[in-house]
Amino acid sequence: MLKKVLKRILISIPVLVGVVLLIFIMLRIVPGDPVTTMMGEHVNPAVIEKISKEMGLDKPLYVQFFQYIAHALRGDFGTSYRLNRNVTKIILEAFPNTVKLSLLAAVVAWIIGIVAGIIAAVRQNKLLDRLFMGGALIGVSMPVFMTALVLQYLFAFKFKWFPVSGFDSFRAMILPAIVLGWNSAGSIARMTRSNLVEIMQNDFIRTARAKGLLESGVIVKHALKNAMLPVVTMMALQVSSMLSGAVLTESVFGVPGIGRLAVNAIETRDMPLLQGTVIFTTILIIAGNLVADLLYNVLDPRIREGA
Repeated sequence: MLKKVLKRILISIPVLVGVVLLIFIMLRIVPGDPVTTMMGEHVNPAVIEKISKEMGLDKPLYVQFFQYIAHALRGDFGTSYRLNRNVTKIILEAFPNTVKLSLLAAVVAWIIGIVAGIIAAVRQNKLLDRLFMGGALIGVSMPVFMTALVLQYLFAFKFKWFPVSGFDSFRAMILPAIVLGWNSAGSIARMTRSNLVEIMQNDFIRTARAKGLLESGVIVKHALKNAMLPVVTMMALQVSSMLSGAVLTESVFGVPGIGRLAVNAIETRDMPLLQGTVIFTTILIIAGNLVADLLYNVLDPRIREGA
């Protein structure tokens, strides 16, 4: 197990360096000068030149890149052009809000997805199956921003059950969590149903029924246990994707998380802040993939034994 973990970490290092290099180059070939953006259009060119020199923006691109890597390895992602604060501290302040939103969204997705998938599998090809799978298809297909705007209009503006925006109470967290978890719930429901339907056709299920076990016991103790292995892997991956992909949800609902930081950094061309958020989310995705692999190894003995 330790060897597998080390191998995955070693494989992830070139990926992370590649992402850093790509975002570094892309931000510097985009038209516009960050100092001009930061100081305003009517600043003296001599002032712009002086500030660019102080910030090291006059150096060759490869020198800037290696300097950035050297600082990033120490956990220093630079200073925000717009906020004039350390990027690492800004990200760490916003990260707890993203974690709260993502974990609550994951719980919503898991409860709705697993329950809907089980009911759809048990009621295969009946009305409930079609209703739940239709809802799952909508959840998978509908863009996050569209789901956010529709639910925001209905439950925040029309019925006034939840605040339109903000993240200062549990009530305010519910709607953005549902929006973020809706797509994942659809994927989990579809996979749970398909796996459960397939498992229910196996011989050991018929044997369990022949022994006189109740149908609920057959489903929970035998079928569901085997059907949930790939679903658990998907659920672990979805948590990391929620942590890194809550940009639209945080923007629509005004959640002060990493996604909103990234949007603000793009709008203001704050290169250090944008680079920091991208690298941080990349690390989260890599860590999520590693956890998913380890979890699958723990849950499935056949993989541990090399079968």
